[in-house]
Amino acid sequence: MARQARALATRQAVLLAAAEVFDERGYAAATMSEILDRAGVTKGALYFHFHSKEELALAVIEGQGAWVATWTPSSDSPVQTLIDLGYAFAHALQDDPLLRGSIRLTIEHGSFTQPQIAAYQGWMDLVRDLLQNARDAGELRPGIDLVAASGVITGAVTGIQLSSQVLAGRRDLIRRMADLWTLLLPGLVQPQVLARLNPDEQT
Repeated sequence: MARQARALATRQAVLLAAAEVFDERGYAAATMSEILDRAGVTKGALYFHFHSKEELALAVIEGQGAWVATWTPSSDSPVQTLIDLGYAFAHALQDDPLLRGSIRLTIEHGSFTQPQIAAYQGWMDLVRDLLQNARDAGELRPGIDLVAASGVITGAVTGIQLSSQVLAGRRDLIRRMADLWTLLLPGLVQPQVLARLNPDEQT
């Protein structure tokens, strides 16, 4: 058990170091030697867990799914859950280097041997499922195309987080998220539902 715990700790140290380096330098400029130095582990330990830079990068990208799995909604409303998820994601981008590295790698999907679209598709599927729940609960306006809406929402969140990163180091990301929901919600939900929603961050 102690050996397994050490192996898990080593793997996590490598993933965190890799995410930090990928976030700072991008996939192409990052080197395994830099990741090795940042992780503070032996070369053998690193290559025991990850045989190549691409394999390591793909493991970092998978951290998005792990992050979503740990997030717990606090609202019974599917639309409010979607709003709250956006704010939780924004805070994680500000505070969690593993998620930041994962997102940068997702944006640079064309750098890999096979372009990586699973992370994008995973977010769109998650949003579509929440929108389907919202439709079933009577929260959505009639005629909303769930596939189109999920693509617009995920694309908009991707765009505002990237703009916030470039222009303000993501310091204004929470405000941008509030602007996004304020603009999107009237066209998405029933008027009587809109009055019950909080498009601002829950405190």
